[in-house]
Amino acid sequence: MNFIQSSFLALGTVLAVAAQAGEHPSDFQVVALSNRADLVSGGDALLEVRVPKNVPLNQVTLRLNGRVVTAAFRAGATSHTLRGVATGLVDGDNEFVAEAGGRGHDEPQARLKITNHPIGGPVLLGSQTTPWICATPTPVAESGNTPASNASGLTTFAVDAQCNIATEYKLFYRTTTAGCSTALPDPSPPSAPPASACFKPYTVGTTPADLATTTTTAGVTVPYIVRVERGTLNRGIYDIAVLFDPSSAMPWTALTPQPQWNGKVVYSFGASTGQPRLQFRSEQNWADDAALSRGFMVVDNSLTDSLFNSNRVLNAETLMMMKEHIVDTYGEITYTLGNGCSGGSIQQNTAASIFPGLLDGIQPSCDFPDSITTGLEVTDCVLLVNFYAGPEWTALMSGFTQAQIIAKKTAINGHLDQVGCQSWNNAFGFNNKPGNYVPVLVINQTTGAIAPVGAPRNNCRLPAALVYDPVSNPTGTRCGDADLSAAVWGTTAGIVPGSVRALQTGDNVGIQYGLNALLAGAITPEEFVTLNEKIGGFDADFNRGAARTNADLEALGIAYRAGIVASGKNLGKLPIIDSRGYDEQGIHYIWRSFAERARIDAANDGNHGNQVMWRYGTGLLPATPAQFAAVTLKSLLTMDTWLSNLNVSAPKETLNSVRTQSEVTLGKPATAFDLCFLTGDVTFSNPVTDMALCDADPRLAKHASPRQVAGGPLAENILKCRPKPLNPFDYGPVLFSSAQWARLQITFSDGVCDWSEKGVGQRRAASPLTFADGPAGKQLPPAPVSHPRSGDGRDHDDGDHDRGHDHHDRDDD
Repeated sequence: MNFIQSSFLALGTVLAVAAQAGEHPSDFQVVALSNRADLVSGGDALLEVRVPKNVPLNQVTLRLNGRVVTAAFRAGATSHTLRGVATGLVDGDNEFVAEAGGRGHDEPQARLKITNHPIGGPVLLGSQTTPWICATPTPVAESGNTPASNASGLTTFAVDAQCNIATEYKLFYRTTTAGCSTALPDPSPPSAPPASACFKPYTVGTTPADLATTTTTAGVTVPYIVRVERGTLNRGIYDIAVLFDPSSAMPWTALTPQPQWNGKVVYSFGASTGQPRLQFRSEQNWADDAALSRGFMVVDNSLTDSLFNSNRVLNAETLMMMKEHIVDTYGEITYTLGNGCSGGSIQQNTAASIFPGLLDGIQPSCDFPDSITTGLEVTDCVLLVNFYAGPEWTALMSGFTQAQIIAKKTAINGHLDQVGCQSWNNAFGFNNKPGNYVPVLVINQTTGAIAPVGAPRNNCRLPAALVYDPVSNPTGTRCGDADLSAAVWGTTAGIVPGSVRALQTGDNVGIQYGLNALLAGAITPEEFVTLNEKIGGFDADFNRGAARTNADLEALGIAYRAGIVASGKNLGKLPIIDSRGYDEQGIHYIWRSFAERARIDAANDGNHGNQVMWRYGTGLLPATPAQFAAVTLKSLLTMDTWLSNLNVSAPKETLNSVRTQSEVTLGKPATAFDLCFLTGDVTFSNPVTDMALCDADPRLAKHASPRQVAGGPLAENILKCRPKPLNPFDYGPVLFSSAQWARLQITFSDGVCDWSEKGVGQRRAASPLTFADGPAGKQLPPAPVSHPRSGDGRDHDDGDHDRGHDHHDRDDD
């Protein structure tokens, strides 16, 4: 090949790549910056128009649905671009056109279809749960069959069925007073603000004597004044708090952000889990001094609080919509960083799995990889707690001391002791109840005695007459966990004729409870046989019965494809700093952090370089200023360095683009490594990096779960196991009598779990999925791009190409 041939070949390659990317030298391009053009919400979108070099910017005409909007755009920071917020989008499809002066058909132009959704949602989901009770300025108690309403933190009422309430703004300043209260400065009525709040209401034009100043990560020193925007989005109530200069003559817009915001978002996710049908104000505290003082924006929404929303797709949808609102209102985001404990860790992990790229880094504490596999342990513990209190186990334990009985329970449960399963039962053991119930709680930790406690209630927090009852109201609102997510799972016929329920993924068919305890000699063959013979399961209304629990097979595939079972592949695509405290007699077990690591390892050839784990044994969370500085603050600052590095070494093409694990690992700072603080180090002064030393500390050691004792993997990501035949050789040297073996054969007539195989329906996540067309979902197509026409009148088809997007479901993590 001669020089001329090789030059033409190289030029052809460049032009072909440029054509595929829509980069024709004489073309316009219109790019949506705040979200994909097909997922826009709220009636506005920040756009960038890339103008051909031969077209002067002052000769560009921009139209939205035929209306000229050129005046709303200005020259962008990048050469030969225009930027602006397109407002007034109608629900559904909109056409945005950029052209050279609009003088004729042959002038270069580009068209972008923008699909707008209501600010009240939905976007990714095809429907929203009803009923939904709007919040009110002050709380209103339930009256008869009229539901209660919660305090909104706003002064006006909802204007529509989407519970949209007018947005409000408040100003606060940070006091210099030492020892001030870090409690929420503006609680909803009837609660009063703390007497000595660290953040006090600010009046424009004043200079309080105790007004603090602060210096941001960008080196900007300003009076420490914060503006809090509170409003409604996707039927949740949100807060956006950020340093604010009330004296600025320039309004804060997407094109003119105030300089004290460093462009970075700290998104706080709420704990616990629940599925109420009421609008809440977020349980999070926007007054995060560590973040606000450094110029970070602090954000929350009640629908990203797990206590108020256990629909993990809705959580991701809300996060996506919040980011878009921030960009359209405040300007482009440098990165978005999550934090949150327990249910807040679930919201982070599942958002990263369900829609990779929405979060750029996460800081889970009290970590659970997801809720759907956590629910397996909860239901196993409910069954075990009830079995231990039953007559069969009681008879077997005759003659044993309480210490011996507790040792047997501990061996079966896998936890530190018997209290762990009791904690699960008492805290969340009734989360799947679809109707009214009285919880049956463990009332004696030593004996394990159980009893009904309290008044009837339901998980919807609705009047009793409005919710499902198999006899009196079979078509009433169902309040189980899966029922809140019926738009994801789909529905099927309920137990009662004429009733409908959501598909569910719970399953314990083939589980050999206590298997490893048997093999270790901690329980006898008779105890093992009786345990599995009598433990039973749940029916579709979460009633305990003799039969094992059977999952709806269709739901299993959805759980994996959608990333609701947190995908190790997707969790490998962003930085993770997992701070793990001690709660082994509660519900937040150390092994959960290692389960997340196991998933990442399994999906990434044994590599978990993107995940860092910090352990301490003093309590669930840092409790002193020294502990906060060594863990919580250090995590924020380390993650800031990590994500700042990545913005240089692996910049994202779009706001919600995804990085690779290798990119994330290469950007990891020197301060991001596994460590622990030994239990005696209460000031967290001596970080330990010898993991053997950490593991030897009793309050840092991981235990297990009932399913791991049953032979299941540490990753605990198998919803329903595949069976294998009973084989007496699998139990050696344990021997069963012929009668015991016959009972096992009846109990496991379809076989026992083969943990060497992937679970039923287990496959690689295909996320992000859209459920706009109905349950089960389908993979989002490539993001829409503008269709240009050059000055020669030729249309260039740049839109809707699949640029390497994997549409195949593959067996994986």
